[in-house]
Parts: sequence; structure tokens; C-alpha cells
Amino acid sequence: MPDRLSRRDALKRLGALGTLGGLGALRGVLRSAEMVVAGRPVEVAVFAVSRVTVRITVRPIESGDPVPVPTTGALVSDAPGTLVRRTRVPGPVRVRAGDLVVGLSDGPPTIVVETRSGETVQRLTLDASAPGMSFLLPNGPLLGLGEGGPQFDRRGAADPMRNGQGGYRLATHGTRAPIQWLIGTGGGWAMFVHQPYGAFDLTGSPGRFTPPAESALPLDVFVVASHDPAIVMREYARVTGLPIMPPRWALGYQQSHRTLGGRDEILGVARTMREKRLPCDALIYLGTEFAPSGWNTRNGEFTWHAGNFPDPKAMLDTLHAEHFHVVLHAVVEGRRLTGRVTDPCTAPPLPSGRTPDNRWPPDRQVSCYWPAHRPLMALGVDGWWPDQGDGFDGPSRFNRHRMYYEGSLLERPNERPYALHRNASAGVQRFGGFVWSGDVHSRWETLATHVAVAINSGLSGLPYWGTDIGGFVPTAELTGELFVRWFQFGAFNPLFRSHGRNWHLHLPWGWDGGDGGPPETGSFHADPAALHDADVEPICRKYLELRMRLMPYLYTAVRDACDTGMPIVRALWLHHPDDSAAVADGTAYLWGRDVLVAPVVEQGATVRRAYLPRGRWWDFWTGEPVDGGRTVERAVDLATLPLWVRGGAVIPLGPVRQWVDEPSDAPTSLRVYPGADGRSTLYDDDGHTLDYRHGAWSRLALTWDDRRRRLTIAPAGGTPRAREFEVVLANGGEPRRVRFTGKAITVAM
Repeated sequence: MPDRLSRRDALKRLGALGTLGGLGALRGVLRSAEMVVAGRPVEVAVFAVSRVTVRITVRPIESGDPVPVPTTGALVSDAPGTLVRRTRVPGPVRVRAGDLVVGLSDGPPTIVVETRSGETVQRLTLDASAPGMSFLLPNGPLLGLGEGGPQFDRRGAADPMRNGQGGYRLATHGTRAPIQWLIGTGGGWAMFVHQPYGAFDLTGSPGRFTPPAESALPLDVFVVASHDPAIVMREYARVTGLPIMPPRWALGYQQSHRTLGGRDEILGVARTMREKRLPCDALIYLGTEFAPSGWNTRNGEFTWHAGNFPDPKAMLDTLHAEHFHVVLHAVVEGRRLTGRVTDPCTAPPLPSGRTPDNRWPPDRQVSCYWPAHRPLMALGVDGWWPDQGDGFDGPSRFNRHRMYYEGSLLERPNERPYALHRNASAGVQRFGGFVWSGDVHSRWETLATHVAVAINSGLSGLPYWGTDIGGFVPTAELTGELFVRWFQFGAFNPLFRSHGRNWHLHLPWGWDGGDGGPPETGSFHADPAALHDADVEPICRKYLELRMRLMPYLYTAVRDACDTGMPIVRALWLHHPDDSAAVADGTAYLWGRDVLVAPVVEQGATVRRAYLPRGRWWDFWTGEPVDGGRTVERAVDLATLPLWVRGGAVIPLGPVRQWVDEPSDAPTSLRVYPGADGRSTLYDDDGHTLDYRHGAWSRLALTWDDRRRRLTIAPAGGTPRAREFEVVLANGGEPRRVRFTGKAITVAM
């Protein structure tokens, strides 16, 4: 055991450490042989992650040494740093960590995080005999905690944080992907509980985190102290990692298929998309047994269904020639997924491991099964849809995201991978996986709830999120109207994908003269009269084309997410933390920084009420100015999704393309929204390789001087290229055509 130190000597030693950078950098460790938590003697360690974030670990002592914090993959680095230990804590002890001060006292064990000025950020109170901790809940909405669960404000919920489709009200709230990252919008704090996994009780004050007794320790908690939402999100990314750029095609429209009717139908859907000039980038095919007839022979196998893909290579070549990407569904169940593609990894999953009900046993341990995918990628498969996996624990969900990323790079080292997952855990954003909300029902309530689900998913480090447009399980509420409203919402999700049973209804033209598709839900039968709705396809076209036109803006927001940790779907709180009405609003969101989206989620709606934060806003459709700081009423018809643009913003708009990288000589339009000075940016790269990591990218600064009515276009990083722009004011006036050659230019409007 270390020699005893006086309190003064111990604090001198802690102070001599200085400010250390990086995750896990140590500011001080406090150990007391007498301190007991959850019935076990513990060591308490305090680390400075940054000037505004501290890491606190409470580790049980066994055989004289603290037990390591389990490795989950969630953290950018698991290195704990060098420990400085004390055998006792004779009274309260305070340790300085960056701009924060952490105090430790016993009876009960309590850790207080304060600012240097003495403002309390958070107080964690432990229990000598029981697992878990309590923590302060200042006023203001509580956000985060992953995908699904009670929405929008988490306050008032007792959440078991159960993963998967059995987590919480699947029909309306979708899959639960619990991420133990909680944001206190009213107190200038956020907290990430890395270990252990447990339940949050936010029904009273203080809040309570309770893990199972058998896994109560070690406790590993990160506390962030900032009133700036951008800093809060950047600190979460500092701990768990920044997202990576997906392929640009993954941001285009993705059409999913279910029960397949053979080669001619498969190629026919693709051909119809192009003939009708409905923009689409990806075609997704479900597996057999999830539908009677899918792309493979049966659930969990990687062999082509001969009736649907009699010549897989030739069919893939045909689809690629029409500029579609092909994504295949794959299912392997289990409890734990171990290994990496860089390890010996040769055994594909064995169907013989299933139970009589055609499922794998819930306690099944699965080793890395990437080799099963390799022959299909060699034929030209572009991406994967790893479904199911509700039974996988948190580290295994992380491992699955990593496997699909690293495995795809083994096959195509300089091509950005694509995978669409139903489950997630903290840190998976580092592998660029997309996440969707599972097998939700076609209800208006589901659509309304998913606005808030989108917001909290983005705040929880899941930037590439979406839902089954139209709902997966059809109900009597599924009509052309519901599908259109969901399609409009989907156009402003990072994942823009239609999928569901009776899948012909999920085609843009499926509501006009169609048959509704194979009847895959026995209780649902589409009204024949509803299948002659001529309004649906033109509205779908409108939003497919709008998505394409907004691709330069969206792609810039994606790069911003990768640089800063700010999500693409943004809570109003992120840019308006001083506007209490905006902070509390979970019915609308910002798409990137400057476009406010107010989905219509009520049947038969003719008016959409929406709160606009303070400042000048512009109606995207009419070009009319609106003063914010109030709730406004916007008349809507079926074709209208209310959109407003922030004054001072410059929105880049591209031409309508049939796929995201279709060549075009048309200029990029820069639509200026006056009313305030503003600075926007425009990012670009090749859209599919990793070359952007080595400088092959460009960013332009678009600076609007409102008084002088001048727009300056200037290089802002990377390697700018010559290009044509058309500059236009949102409220009218003649467009100005200009050529940017790599040097700053100013356009008078």
C-alpha cells in the first residue's frame, strides 16, 4: 500500500500534474480504504478530459488494486492514465480539473462538480450499500438518452433503458437504442454514464441512475459543464468520437423491397424509377423468411434466391448501369458478438444453431462473420442492412457497426462503407452506420412522435437516422395522405427510405392504380378506392426533387456533423438556448443550422402552427418574411411541408438529378435570405472515396452583408475548384450569374 500522504502533500502532487490533454488525462485521484460504495471498498478517480469535462470513476478494490473499467468500445480511448493515490480522505477534498473543481466527501459518498466561481454544475451522490447514484435535475427540458423511449423532454420518465423493439411502445415510438447521455438544457450540464448500463428515473428531483446490483461497479461517468450547446455536443464527440462521412449516394432516396416477384419485377421497379424520372440512389432487398420470397435462400444465409436473382452478377451489372446502388438484408442473432475482421475470421453463421422456432438461442455467442459477405461484395453489392440484433449487449452492438465498416473497407479500401442498422450504442457514429427506428405502425401518432425521436437521436450521437416511411406495419390509418405526410418528413431525415409491408404501397406510384402489393399483414386490406389517388406520386416527386436540390446544403451539414459533433436534425435548443419556448419545442427542428422544418402530423390538417425563434425568417415556398419569437400559423395543403429559412442564411441549391452524382452543367444556385448579416459555408468532395481525409475537399465561405446587399464567396479550406454560381435573393430580383475561380469575389445584389 502506498505511503500515507498529508492532505497538503497530496494536493501539491496533484497540482504538479498540470493540465493534461486527451481523453482520460488525469487531474487527480482520490482513494480511501474506508470509502464504501454499493457494499464494496472503492477508489474514486478524477480526470480532466478537457477544460469543461471531467471523468469520474468509482472502482472497487480487489486484492489491493482497483478493478479496471470494462472496455465497451464507446470511448475514443480507454487509457486511464497514471494514478495518484491516497489511502485516506480526511474530510472534504477538492481537486482542480481544467476550468472545473471537483469535490469529494464521504457520508454519503458525494462528488460535486463546480465552476471556478463556485457555481454547482452537478452533484453525484452514491450509496454505501445500494447500487447507483442520484444527481441534480435543474429546471429545463432533459434531452438525449438515445433513440426511442418517452419523448420529447425526458423529465418525468422512469426509463429502464431496455434495448430493442421490446424497449418501449414499439408501434408509435419505435426501437429503443439507449445511450446514457443526458443533457440538462436549463443547468448548463450534460452527463455520459459510460459504465455500467442501468435505468434512469427522472420522475422527481434529484434524478436517479440505478444499475443491476451484480454490475453496480465500476462506475464511469463524464460530466460536461457549459451553457453553450455547441460545446456540449463537441464534448460528447470528444469522449465517444466524431461521425465519419458516408457515401453521398446514401443521402439520396432509398427504395426498399419486400416479397419479390422474380427477376422481371426487380428490374422493372428500377426501370420504372428511371422512366418516371423519380430520383433514386439505392434499391434495398429484404431476406427470405422475413418475407416469403427475398434476395437469399433463407434467414441468416448468404446464398442468392435463384427465382429472384437467377444471374446475380448480370442483374447487379444492369442495376449499376442505371446508377442504382444495391443493398442487401442480413440477419444474425445472438447475445455477444466478438472478434474483429482484422482477427482470424473465417466461419460464417451456421443455420444449425437455430432453435425450433427458427431463431438463434438468445445466449448465443457469435464470432466475427464477415467472410460470409465477401463473395457478394465481390459481385458488386454496395451496402448492407444488418437487421435484428435486439439481444446483443452494448459492446456487441458496437462491434457489429465496426464489423460492417472495417469489413467493407477490407474489400474496397478507398470506398466509404454503407450499413443500415436497427440497433446502436454509444460510439457507433465513428463507423458511419445509419440507424432506423424499427417496425413501427402506420399511425398518425407514430409520425407525430417520430419528430421528437429524430431530435433526441441526433442529440445522442446518431446523426444518420431515419424511419420506415409510411410505417412498417399497415393499419387502417394507412392512406395516401398519411404516406405523403410521412414522405415529406422523410425527405428531411438524414436517411430518406421507404419500407414496409404491403410494400407496393411504399413505392412513389403505389397509390395510383396499384394492387397494394403482396398482402403481408392479414388484418390489413387496402381500400380499392384508396388505390386510385392521383395526388400521391406528384407530391412524392416534388420532395424527391427538393431533396436533390438541397443536396449541397445537406452535404455541408453532414460534414459539419463530422467536424463538430452537431447533428443534422437539430433541436431548436442548439441554436436558441436563450429562447425558452424554442428550447421546449419538440414538434419542429432545424435541418442543419438555417432551415426550420415543421412536419404536418395531423390528419386533414389545413393549418400548421409552429414556433419560430427570435429573428427574421423567410417562408421557403413563398419568399415572404416572418418575424420570429412567436407562434405563427401557416396554411397547408397536402403538397406543403412548412419550411422557414433563417435571415442572413445563404442556401446552396443544386439542379434536379436522378441520382446524386449525375453529371450536370447547371450552376449551383446561392439563394440569399436577407434581414441580417450572415455567414454560411458550402462543402464538397468526390462523395465516395476517403480522399477527403487527405485534403481532397473544398469549403467556401458565403458571407452576406445585409446593409450593403453584398455576397462574398471566398475559399475557406481545402482545394477550391472553379465553378459557376447563380446568386438570387429570396424575396425577388434578377439572378446574377458569376464564375468562381478560386479567389474571393463579391456580388452586389
